[in-house]
Amino acid sequence: MTATPLDSPAFLALEDGRVFHGYSIGAPLNALGEICFNTSMCGYQEVLTDPSYRGQIVAMTYPLIGNYGTNSEDVESEHPQVSGFVVEELSRINSSWRSKGDLTSYLNQHGIPAIAGIDTRSLTRHLRTQGAMRACLCADGSSVESAINAAKTAPRLEDLDLVGQVSTKVVYEWDAESKESAGVKNSSASLGTGAKKPLVVLYDFGVKRNILRLLRAHGIRVIVVPPDTTVAETLSLNPDGIFLSNGPGDPAVLTSAHETARLLAEEKPVYGICLGHQILSHAFGATTYKLKFGHRGANQPVMDLRNGRVLITYQNHGYAVDEKGLPADLEVTHRHLNDGTVAGISHRTKAVRAVQFHPEASPGPRDAAPFFEEFLKAITA
Repeated sequence: MTATPLDSPAFLALEDGRVFHGYSIGAPLNALGEICFNTSMCGYQEVLTDPSYRGQIVAMTYPLIGNYGTNSEDVESEHPQVSGFVVEELSRINSSWRSKGDLTSYLNQHGIPAIAGIDTRSLTRHLRTQGAMRACLCADGSSVESAINAAKTAPRLEDLDLVGQVSTKVVYEWDAESKESAGVKNSSASLGTGAKKPLVVLYDFGVKRNILRLLRAHGIRVIVVPPDTTVAETLSLNPDGIFLSNGPGDPAVLTSAHETARLLAEEKPVYGICLGHQILSHAFGATTYKLKFGHRGANQPVMDLRNGRVLITYQNHGYAVDEKGLPADLEVTHRHLNDGTVAGISHRTKAVRAVQFHPEASPGPRDAAPFFEEFLKAITA
């Protein structure tokens, strides 16, 4: 693919007619998707490769992006998952001993349209006021009018099979030799010397690699299965526990996953993160709704209602569990302090727990990491 010359004109057109002009820093293509913003100060490569961003154009609110380059390690999947990428200022120099290339080359290599030179503060304020909407990132010379029309007619996230686009199609064991997880801080010593490694079946709805790394680093064998794996197929593996991953899209449409999670919870401890949290909530009768502009970033405050501790968490979701319809069997364990939304649930009688935030946060923060220790204790009790 031929790269666009740096500083070639590009623009971002929203479905409500708002247009932001800048210059192309990625592939010379157009991108359609729901526009959202991430408030992290670093971790742009993890953002680009997070499967939960499938179908979305992501704007970084931190003004300078690209300053430490890219590498082959700071990824959450095989390749970038975003539809497009938006920054205010692109660093023309990357300075890190870990860098293997610059951001522009990385975006071009993977065919991701991207734009710089726009006022991301103004864009963010607009989205916070008007709410999430569809957009067209245009870097191929198309007209503004055609781009706005394309945004207006683009599919909505709830109408797309996004989980099917990012989840595994085969069953596999993650990092059986613990080579990819060897450098991750872990608590596997708590299993005891020579202890048998517990086995977990992880349902992949668009799993981030750092979830897999941390489970494995805690001394857990992890078998990853497709999202449509049946209860019988899972139980035939004789797992000690079940884990439901993060992923993109509307949790309400994953009705078969709801039923699978409910039945598995009758047999095994079941934990979930992000989309997995929403699926488990649906499994026991709760409902979800779409947030006005979502929670995305590494500075989201959450209170653990069990002990009053405030955690700074990483989050990436556009839907939330409706507390008004929460069944009696589920209790709220965590609450988002910015808007009061449900950030964690626990079943009152079953070994079922889930959180809306990302305890595997990569590159951070680490406040919520003990979630994996709690899971380890649940499956080895």
